[in-house]
Amino acid sequence: MSSRCIANDSTVLMHITMKLSDGSAADSTKVTNKPAKVIMGDNSLSPAFESELLGLSVGDNKEFTLEARDAFGEVNPDNIHYLDRSKFNSETPAEVGSIITFSQPGGDLPGIIRQVNDLSVTVDFNHPLAGQAITFVVDVVEIL
Repeated sequence: MSSRCIANDSTVLMHITMKLSDGSAADSTKVTNKPAKVIMGDNSLSPAFESELLGLSVGDNKEFTLEARDAFGEVNPDNIHYLDRSKFNSETPAEVGSIITFSQPGGDLPGIIRQVNDLSVTVDFNHPLAGQAITFVVDVVEIL
């Protein structure tokens, strides 16, 4: 067993559990027992998240809370769109809370339906956890 620690250029396998401020679990890699592969410094994680991992070793676990701006970002009003109600039908129903995937030139983009009225449907393309402080629990499985 190596005593290496996570550094700025490490690739790490870890279990990540995310909890909301009320303590409920939002997601966890432990559900599928498939740890996440994290590549430090590839800009997929916020600098604040990466800084919490630095120095951890295999077998370590850590719990920390990040404010919205350092977790999934604040809610961006530019990511809320109003679509014509006629774009929805029985195959793509406009139901509040539904997640619908829209095809974009850069790939698919999921949006959450927030409001429906006679003429329009409000679709929120922000990350579902945007605007919330998130508590992360990480368990370091392997440093590659």
